[in-house]
This record gives sequence, structure tokens and C-alpha cells, in this order.
Amino acid sequence: MREVAGVDGSDSALEAVRWAAVDAEVHGRPLRLVCAVPRVPHLAGEGFDEAERPRWLTEAVSTARAAAGGVEVEQELRHGTPGEVLLDESHEAQRLVVGGRGLNEFTGVRMALGSTAELVAMRSRCPVVVVPETAGHERVRTGTVVVGVDGSRVGEPALAAAFEEASLRGVPLVAVHVWSDVAVDWFGSRSVDWDTVKGDEERVLAERLAGWEEQYPDVEVDRVVARDRPVRFLVECGERAQLLVVGSRGRGGMTGMLIGSTSRALLHHAPCPVLVVRADLP
Repeated sequence: MREVAGVDGSDSALEAVRWAAVDAEVHGRPLRLVCAVPRVPHLAGEGFDEAERPRWLTEAVSTARAAAGGVEVEQELRHGTPGEVLLDESHEAQRLVVGGRGLNEFTGVRMALGSTAELVAMRSRCPVVVVPETAGHERVRTGTVVVGVDGSRVGEPALAAAFEEASLRGVPLVAVHVWSDVAVDWFGSRSVDWDTVKGDEERVLAERLAGWEEQYPDVEVDRVVARDRPVRFLVECGERAQLLVVGSRGRGGMTGMLIGSTSRALLHHAPCPVLVVRADLP
């Protein structure tokens, strides 16, 4: 199966293409670059130039080949909105890669994470990587892989992906379990034996990792248990990482919620690429 990266003419998309090319090389699969063209061009407003889209693709292909010369690269110009095109691509993709910021298809104005990246992360039929502009080339091949572990079985697909990534990249895996709870911190901190709680949470993490460590004996695992807010702590860990892996829903996630609050916040704030692995995929 192939890796798919979205192209929209933004610097953020080119950063995502660079990352996707290296990732495709690591996994030994082809890279497909996809650019969307509105079905009704005249609705795009004054200044819209459909000829720009092929130029964006040409530039993206050159960028991908410069980042990973051995990767097979194909390009496709498709009609539709970026979100619907990429979601359609996700049915046959191994992974979707998008930039953390993009261009509004009608105005050409740079947009913060929201429309396309978050939609794809929520609805994609395959894992999604959101690449921030601050990803940093020096960490692409050298940083650790970090995985957020919430202690539930819902997070097993994310753990599986994280161990595979660390193994393929030949880097350590940092397994992070953050055990603070706002309700306990504010209303019950004086009566809580935090040493006991920490010991319990360390056992939870060990139980979640046990089978995976046996399956991937080549992966060096650094277990981190911390009393903190999940987003804040994982963002700090991301400063030294080449990839942060999270599940789409965490402990306590509602059945109808395709992406949880922690994962959504990390898409906005993480300093490294974030791989979102949905728990409800076959």
C-alpha cells in the first residue's frame, strides 16, 4: 500500500511532503502526492489560477525526491475539496500525511490547523500524520518516538504503531503515562497518597507494554510516568522527538467521539509530527 500526502501550495504542505518522503522510504512503500481542484473554479473568486495546481505538484515531487531519492513518487490532480479528496484517498492508503497549516482554497490565505487537517484526522480510514512547520529537519531521523499511553485497551492500536515506528527507525521509544486528574488535583489532593497512586500507575504502564516489549525486543523502551496534564507533558516530550503517536480516543472517550480532546490539542500544539491512530478501524 502507498503513503499519501496532501499538496496545497503552502510551505507547510511542502514540509509534510518532505516528512512523508522519508517516512515512505523507512517503510519501503511508494508516495502519492495529491492536490485538490475545486469542482466549480469560478466560485474560488478573483485571482484563482487552476494552472497553479500542477506547478504545486511539480514542486512537491522535486521536494520529495530531494528528501528521499529512492522513493517511488506519483502525483495526482483531483477535483473536489481537499478534505473530501484526502478522505477518499484514505480508503486505499496506508497512511495520510498533511501539513499543520494550509491555504484556504478560495482565498489563498494561510489557515491554522482546523478545516482539512482536523477533518482528516477525525474521519480518515487510515492513520494520519499532521506535520507542523516547526518539525525540524535535524530530528527527522534522529529523535525518539514518543507514545501516549492512557492505560486502556482502546490505546492498543497506537502502541502497536509506536513500537513498529521505533523498530523501523532504530530509535528508542518513550512510553508516557500521565496520571494526574483535574478533579483529584483540585478537590482531593490533600487526602491522596501520591506515592501509592504513582506505584499503581507504573504497574498500569508496565502491563500495557509487556506484550509489545516481547514482540519488539530490539526496541529500547523508556517508561515515563508523570503527574501532569497530558497535553502539556506530551508537548514537552515532543521537543526531543521525531514522532509523537496517540490514539484517536483516550480513556473515558465517548463512543461517538472520533478524536479525543488530548489528541485534538496535540494536533494544534505539538512541535513534532503527530501520528493519530484510530481505535475503531478494522
